[in-house]
Amino acid sequence: MRILIGAALCWALAGCSVYMATKQPDAKNVDLFRVGTPRTLMLAEFGMPAASETKNGRTYEIFKFVNGYSAGAKAGRAVFHGAADIVTLGLWEVVGTPTEGVFFTGDEMVFRVRYDKDDLIDEVVVLKRP
Repeated sequence: MRILIGAALCWALAGCSVYMATKQPDAKNVDLFRVGTPRTLMLAEFGMPAASETKNGRTYEIFKFVNGYSAGAKAGRAVFHGAADIVTLGLWEVVGTPTEGVFFTGDEMVFRVRYDKDDLIDEVVVLKRP
């Protein structure tokens, strides 16, 4: 009976910080922002640009995204939060949930790229990077 109650308590106490850690944004390959990267690869990694325009026969695009965390980092934090919840009987959530919500939300980044006639990047301008 004690094991059943303990298991139910652990399940109930594993709360928001565990969930938040697993749902943080994924890491993006920002190394693609370099001369010579094909536009198709950029679209595959970052999705549609926030803005796109053609000036003087050249395409300019702005990519705005949140760069997050690797799957391993997210899983590690989730395991830590779960263990801390169990050890503290749920009191860890008072610290863990705000920590995930404030400090582990990823970094907003903005880049402007220009493509040549073959749709390869020929210029990268960092507009916002942490």
